[in-house]
Amino acid sequence: MFPIRDDQPSYSTPWVNYFIIGLNVFVFVFFEFPVQMQGARAFNFLLQNFGLIPHDLTRALAGTPQYPVSANVLTIFTSMFLHGGWFHLIVNMWSLWIFGDNVEDYVGHFAYLIFYLLCGVAAAATQIVMNPASTISMVGASGAIAGVMGAYVLLYPRARVLTLVVLIVFFTFWWIPAWVFLGYFFLINFLYAGITAHQASGGVAFAAHVGGFVSGLVLIKVFPRRTRAYRYGS
Repeated sequence: MFPIRDDQPSYSTPWVNYFIIGLNVFVFVFFEFPVQMQGARAFNFLLQNFGLIPHDLTRALAGTPQYPVSANVLTIFTSMFLHGGWFHLIVNMWSLWIFGDNVEDYVGHFAYLIFYLLCGVAAAATQIVMNPASTISMVGASGAIAGVMGAYVLLYPRARVLTLVVLIVFFTFWWIPAWVFLGYFFLINFLYAGITAHQASGGVAFAAHVGGFVSGLVLIKVFPRRTRAYRYGS
């Protein structure tokens, strides 16, 4: 299933959501893609230096001298703005476009930025806890976006999502309640997180999606709703 749009109105301009999407696109187009064009070796070097590697971060936090703490902690944030390819980027940014504006509308602009980053950190931490010895570089905004989805389903469970549904060789469009669409997203990721917990090869960071989603559910209860005057005046 692939989301097309939702029917939940937003009452303010989601400037921060636009900024996050724009920054991700900018980094990919002007930084990552030129490196990819240089070949796999150059791209792997980029991922090794700016992607999050659980093994390196856990060693750094344990005090191993050859793994500097500051550089490895920084990759938690740099990895949120890197993607493995065009498809990875487009799917993530489209999902953020659909669900992010309503969450920003609820908590406010600056609070939304903090919320987004905290969900990304929680997603990374979950992946590290599940597989701390992994030497695979983790990149992508999907953990933080999963947090946005978690917040969305709690705030607007009755909103509807126009969804492209592929049935083997046929496809159709259905309006699906948000709690069904996002519940399905969480269930699939939860199941695969257990299956791929200790995988030795690259793939989707399902545990990060689960951690991000759960953090979104929790944090949206911590972040206060912005006042009505501010909500409708910006």
